[in-house]
Amino acid sequence: MVTAELSTAEASRSLQTFAAERDRRRLTGTAVNAVLRLARAWGASNAEGAALLGVSESTWDRMKAGTWEGTLSQDQMTRASVLIGLFKGLHLLFANDLADRWPKLENRAPVFDRHSPLEAMIEGGIPRMLETRQYIDALRGGL
Repeated sequence: MVTAELSTAEASRSLQTFAAERDRRRLTGTAVNAVLRLARAWGASNAEGAALLGVSESTWDRMKAGTWEGTLSQDQMTRASVLIGLFKGLHLLFANDLADRWPKLENRAPVFDRHSPLEAMIEGGIPRMLETRQYIDALRGGL
């Protein structure tokens, strides 16, 4: 019983919450680079990329130029994590270039209401981003 309790306590300490500044500082560079790459692959504009990550367009421009030295907030890290998971899920689901075209295509699924997933995620913020990720995971049979 004590072993099970320790395992549960250890597991809860190992869950990534992005609450600790040192973790966010450590992960920010990798997260920013990944989001910049997926935004480019998806053909997202500067305004769209900035909105997805939850930063200003001027900050997005500095990120693209490699001159931004900030640390992402907990919400921004959550956005990056969801987007990275979505990117991976799309590439597991679609074996061709549809994986990178899909976010900008009009979608009739109720979660998107005839908007593109990209538009829906920008409009709906983190909750819609999570729904989009769950939608793709469900299509892949992951839920």
